[in-house]
Amino acid sequence: MNTKRLFVLLMAAGAAGVVALMVRGMLGGGSKHAEATVAPPPVEVSDVLVAATRLEPGKPITAAQVRWQPWPSKGIDTSFIRKTSGVSPASIVEGSVARAPMVEGEPVTYAKIVKSHGAGFMAATIAPGMRAAAISVSVASVAGGFILPNNRVDILLTQVTGDSPKHGITKLVLANVRVLAIDQAADDKNQKAVSDVKTVTLELTSEQARTVSLAQAMGSLSLALRSLGDEDATVAANTKGTGPSGSRKDDGAEADPGVVTVLRYGLMRKGSGGGGAQ
Repeated sequence: MNTKRLFVLLMAAGAAGVVALMVRGMLGGGSKHAEATVAPPPVEVSDVLVAATRLEPGKPITAAQVRWQPWPSKGIDTSFIRKTSGVSPASIVEGSVARAPMVEGEPVTYAKIVKSHGAGFMAATIAPGMRAAAISVSVASVAGGFILPNNRVDILLTQVTGDSPKHGITKLVLANVRVLAIDQAADDKNQKAVSDVKTVTLELTSEQARTVSLAQAMGSLSLALRSLGDEDATVAANTKGTGPSGSRKDDGAEADPGVVTVLRYGLMRKGSGGGGAQ
């Protein structure tokens, strides 16, 4: 083999090697170079008060329904309730109700809750679509003072129809009505002395509120305290009122159309709505 042919073969082999290396690089072959990665800076967080479960408007809030949860500090609104030393969730929500609905994990704000002594507490406790209506009462007409907020009562209307002898009629106006407050106390902790009771605030529909207002102008209203055991069984009876001059069924029996028992000469007799004792 002469020198020229050997030189040509070496040049061809070298060129083939270069081409092979170029093709390998284009196809992604070979070992990759290690690249240094920089960890992101830690996110600063603070604990805020959030709902631990769904909160319904008008319902009391308990300590078990809220919790502290870490929250990015940059995303904390000024209305959020931050965790501070010595403050527990129970102390924040004690005696409060939800003013607006909240879902689980939603931050709790003072705009969404109201304390029992707050100005908006009564409006927050009223069920949607209901109204708060107050009636004038006496000690005797509120079961001697044993009626308290959140009790259920029947509203009775008594009218005197004659004086010689004295007789009258009593009618059922509404049944199974919720008591919201006694005077301005919405719980039994702030209840006044029995002798100081002047008004009772009831939870009514707008139609029932008109019925009660008319009934109060026609005679004397009194409240009959219902047993806790029959609330669920008769809650449907409160959908409509009898009206001061109407009657309807309640608890499976027809309302008495104005018949009361009166005393005459020491004897118990039945008095009808249209006149004296029979």
